[in-house]
Amino acid sequence: MFPCRRLYLFFSSVLVFSSCYAPRTAQQAEARLYQNHTLQEDTSTLYQLPFAPDTRHRMIQGYYSRHTHKHKAAIDFKMKVGTPVYASRSGKVISTKSDSDKGGFNKKYRPDANYVMIEHEDSTRASYRHLRFEGVTVTQGQYIYAGQQIGYSGNTGYTVMPHLHFSVARFIDGRWVSIPTRFQSSKAAGYLRPLYLYTSINKTPDLETPVDIHVLAN
Repeated sequence: MFPCRRLYLFFSSVLVFSSCYAPRTAQQAEARLYQNHTLQEDTSTLYQLPFAPDTRHRMIQGYYSRHTHKHKAAIDFKMKVGTPVYASRSGKVISTKSDSDKGGFNKKYRPDANYVMIEHEDSTRASYRHLRFEGVTVTQGQYIYAGQQIGYSGNTGYTVMPHLHFSVARFIDGRWVSIPTRFQSSKAAGYLRPLYLYTSINKTPDLETPVDIHVLAN
């Protein structure tokens, strides 16, 4: 059993979440060890932070947290509505939604989240959710480079406050399973930790570089 350390954030006098969780699977336990820097070596893909270079945002909910990520290796960044959102990794846009103006802290709003979904060359898929009404700036089938803007953050769907929800999934044993992801930030390369502020050091993509034919062929 891992030590349980409850941490709380208040934004506009609203209690957002508790970052404490007890790992339930081997993947969750391993993610916790990387997150706490108990394990150091990791050869998994390194993602860019999904916001503009030299800007910073606080991670308000992490992998498998007790709030709404109990079974998800997903993370939430606190963001004001209208904040530019950037691709964390290159790939092809396979699905978008931008016609919703509904949201609130009720599960009935879950289908109302605007989003962009991008498939990477290894067939994993990244989801950027809770974008604002008409806040998607890319189209289905378009190839996107890491560091390229894909939309604007919002507060649509099942949400208690404006934020960006980010997750990556891999198809395992006949179903899509979210997987922990590590990021490059001004602090270091690794798994992000709840309640910390992270500053993006993203590079502006070279849009003249030839696209990845493998991705386009999928």
